[in-house]
Amino acid sequence: MAKVYVTDNVYDADLKVYQTDEEYNADLCFAEVYETYEANGDALWYFVDSKYDATTTICWVFDAYEADLKVYKVDEKYNAKWRTSNPWVSRLG
Repeated sequence: MAKVYVTDNVYDADLKVYQTDEEYNADLCFAEVYETYEANGDALWYFVDSKYDATTTICWVFDAYEADLKVYKVDEKYNAKWRTSNPWVSRLG
């Protein structure tokens, strides 16, 4: 279950994430879900308001070279998936 908390401080984050505008540049295509029970696996993200409720803490970065993970947001849950091999596979949820 990927319950994600977003922080502004890169040093408080488990993961630095860059959101790309093109799917082919992404390591992970994720879909945002609006119920906790829907957040199954790494690719379905449920954003939480408290760091203590999260399974991972991320910080959005502005440059791809700074990122541990490049993501692309998809509209439909069935399009959410890993596109490349990454050390974070199976560690977000």
